[in-house]
Amino acid sequence: MKKLSRRHFLKFASAATLATAAAPSFAAASSKRQIVFVGTASAQGILTYAWDAASGGLTPLGNPAKLDDASTITFSADHKFLFAASELDSFNGKPTGEVSSFRVAGSALQPLSARNSAGIGTIHVALDHTGRVLISADYEGGSAASFLVTGGKLSPAVWSEHYTAHGPDPNQQQSAHAHFVSYSPDNRFAYINDLGGDCIHIYKLNTETAALTPAGTYQTKPGAGARTMHFHPNGHTAYSINELNSTVDVLEWNKTDGSLKLADCIHLLPAGYTGDTHASDTAISKDGKFVYFANRGNHSIYLFHADEKTGSLTPGGRFDQNGKTPHNLVLDPTETWMLVANPDSNQITVLRRNPLSGELAREGKSVAAATPMCILFA
Repeated sequence: MKKLSRRHFLKFASAATLATAAAPSFAAASSKRQIVFVGTASAQGILTYAWDAASGGLTPLGNPAKLDDASTITFSADHKFLFAASELDSFNGKPTGEVSSFRVAGSALQPLSARNSAGIGTIHVALDHTGRVLISADYEGGSAASFLVTGGKLSPAVWSEHYTAHGPDPNQQQSAHAHFVSYSPDNRFAYINDLGGDCIHIYKLNTETAALTPAGTYQTKPGAGARTMHFHPNGHTAYSINELNSTVDVLEWNKTDGSLKLADCIHLLPAGYTGDTHASDTAISKDGKFVYFANRGNHSIYLFHADEKTGSLTPGGRFDQNGKTPHNLVLDPTETWMLVANPDSNQITVLRRNPLSGELAREGKSVAAATPMCILFA
């Protein structure tokens, strides 16, 4: 028995209707087109689309997995398996979210396993570089868990932890809120961003057992709200986006002990801005020259030019992506397009990108999707 989390204020019923109306049969798409999976905060769970890189077109294919509130989806390195986090407050009769896995068969998903996470509101899962360990983060539960992966199947939780720290924001930091999982470039360390606790928890990772051992903590500015962290291709710089004050901590990673040191703090909001300030996600070009940050408060994407060696950032412009509350942004494999998941406007925005300048088109295409949360290219 599953019960949906109440964290989202999204209207699931209308979104589900939208997705159903927009989804023709799987056979409608050309077999030459690439498949895109989209995790949604609705009863639709995971949707599929056919991607045409020549035109930037997304054609709805259907609903291969009715997984309630699929907040995050991710692939194994060989793309044979897909893993999902379901932001529930009850699963299998326990007060937790759900972590599940599927075998990928073209545009179809075949269920393999489903496990209880450590707490309610499981918002993120990430697979380590070996593909043997999956870690989940629970927003409402303020907790995290690790699982061994064998043949795409998840073991019961091997390790778990419930966090207790909380920040000064009376509305969004009453308790810990584990939000995002990442791994060091050498895969020796795992990192869990805690938005409620204003910190990043650091662990040594055992890929044979999936056990995690505490290795320190990076503390943000009080009230910042550490949401997500992404490593730059240079292998030593990381960008941790802070949701509550819309800043980015540019961090230097220490390979010896896994620690993080603040190198710079970037402010995303324009001078004098007084509106909503919920920064959300990061995308980095493969060559490391361009970094993009999304802000759900003013529905914008911020471009920065990155020094390929140091990872330092220089502002490159702000782009209105014509959608509400951008939650996730990704570059397509050709990096000539950016796709943005906008749950509050039930749409995916597709923006043409200039690979030389990094700039995005001022206007893009809009594709219907039921409260999209996460976009994944097969």
